[in-house]
Amino acid sequence: MTDAYDQRLFSYGTLQLPAVQQATFGRLLQGRADALTGFRRTMVRIEDPQVVATSGEAYHPIVEASGDPHDRVDGTVFAISAAELAQADEYEVDEYERVLAELASGQRAWVYVKRRG
Repeated sequence: MTDAYDQRLFSYGTLQLPAVQQATFGRLLQGRADALTGFRRTMVRIEDPQVVATSGEAYHPIVEASGDPHDRVDGTVFAISAAELAQADEYEVDEYERVLAELASGQRAWVYVKRRG
C-alpha cells in the first residue's frame, strides 16, 4: 500500500528535475510554483559520485537564511509521502539539512537548507 501524499517538500534545485525524481522516487512528482522568502541561494560542489551521476551536475544550489525578508528563492512545492521524504533525505548530501519553513504562499513545507556548523 502506498503512503498518502501528506508531506510537502519545497525544491529550488535538482529535485525539480524529472530524471532526479524518477531515480529518487520512481515517479514524476506533481507540484506548483512557490517561493522561500528570507533566504539566499548559492551553489555547493557535490562530492558524492552517485548524486552527481543522478543529477548530471557537480554543483547544486543551496540556500541559507539571509535575514532579509526581501530575499526570495523560487521553486516548486511537491506533495510526497513520508517514505518519499525519507528517500529525499537519502539523496541529499551532508551539506544540507531538512527544516520546516513557511513559503510565500503561507503553506509550510520541508526544505533542504545549508547545514549549520
